[in-house]
Amino acid sequence: MRILLLVVMLIAPLPALAQNLTMFAAASLTDALKDIAALWVKAGHQPPRLSFGSSSTLARQLEQGAPANLFASADEKWVDYLAQRNLLAADTRTSLLGNDLVLIVPADRGRQVRVDATLDIAGLLGPNGRLATGDPKHVPVGIYAEQALRKLGLWDMVQPRLASTEDVRAALLLVERGEAPAGIVYATDAAVSTGVVIAGVFPEDSHEPIAYPFAVTRAGDTAEARAFMAFIMGPDARAVFVRRGFKVR
Repeated sequence: MRILLLVVMLIAPLPALAQNLTMFAAASLTDALKDIAALWVKAGHQPPRLSFGSSSTLARQLEQGAPANLFASADEKWVDYLAQRNLLAADTRTSLLGNDLVLIVPADRGRQVRVDATLDIAGLLGPNGRLATGDPKHVPVGIYAEQALRKLGLWDMVQPRLASTEDVRAALLLVERGEAPAGIVYATDAAVSTGVVIAGVFPEDSHEPIAYPFAVTRAGDTAEARAFMAFIMGPDARAVFVRRGFKVR
């Protein structure tokens, strides 16, 4: 009888609250969500597994069946993409944050420029330099960058000189290393780096509003996932986002 009881205990599934959560999130949320995860653990929960990358890459991984409880994108497009495929718990979607799009240069070549139609971006890049940003075909920061450069009449000149990256942190790294003389990233990414400085800020009306929608996935919709979502929307997490430079809505 005791042996049977032991076997039952070993094969019985663990309660959902005891299981680790998995969250897929845009690379630009890395530092803020790590801070928030630490607060979550301090509140008595298991550490969540955080997977960061381009919103597009993570969304496609979810589409292909990758297990995750929550998803946070750096634009509305990729949450729409998952919602259209019935992969999200629809009533959990919330656009919580905003950001600024900025032009960065290496810290040892710091300069200030006016980001408008008069911007001499060719002079900023030099004869052989490239402009680092996310791939505008699918990475949110690159999509915003293309919108802004088109609005300012600079896209045709810049397009052949893009260094397209898999996510915003990869673009940041190229500029940090001096491998690109300039880049376009979010203000919050520039803020975590001592290797770059912000040369200028793109006008808000030059691109679609930068939005960070969060949602619980349909496959990972558990009580603990919803509790973590509520925690992310709560005052302690909001204070972290503000400290990290996000615009909290």
